[in-house]
Amino acid sequence: MDNDTKKFLSDLLAELQRIDYVRPEDIPNIDLYMDQITTFMDSQLETSKRHADDKILTKTMINNYAKNNLLPPPEKKKYTKEHVLTLIFIYYFKNILSISDIQSILNPITDKYFGKDGSYSLEDIYREVFGLEHQETQNLMKDLARKFNTSCQTFPDAAPEDAELLRNFSLICMLSYDVYVKKTIIERLIDTTTSDKSKAEKNKK
Repeated sequence: MDNDTKKFLSDLLAELQRIDYVRPEDIPNIDLYMDQITTFMDSQLETSKRHADDKILTKTMINNYAKNNLLPPPEKKKYTKEHVLTLIFIYYFKNILSISDIQSILNPITDKYFGKDGSYSLEDIYREVFGLEHQETQNLMKDLARKFNTSCQTFPDAAPEDAELLRNFSLICMLSYDVYVKKTIIERLIDTTTSDKSKAEKNKK
């Protein structure tokens, strides 16, 4: 691995390590009011901001999520730990998916597990999913190293003053294509799940 790749991956790993997920044990076990929710989310997810003045979560956002049936309604204006877990899922999904797609993903989960006593709680599901983070980060780093090395080999005949611009553009294009393909797969999975659910409901009638 050459020095450029090492530096690129080292800088990126440092950046990824700053973006840590919210651990369930860090979420208060008491019900929270709206202001407390926004303050908590802002402090916990601050490292994921692109710009210092970006908003993680606002009152308007939370109200809209409730209106769109993404978030179960609070009880007496108080939000439980499960509300916070649901909001974290929404926060990550909303960067790549539409509101309707998020509904298709989350509603079956919250309908079945939110506030219910069963084999799995919403916290169990959250722990299981986010517990995969470390291994996925390692896989991601390997894939990024490959893409970075590939981009460094593009435009071999470019003048020195053009090479960095063009190779950065190559890397951005590869990463964008990767996101595009994965987003398409997610949408296909959502469509398939929605279609299967509709068929099951028709068969019940």
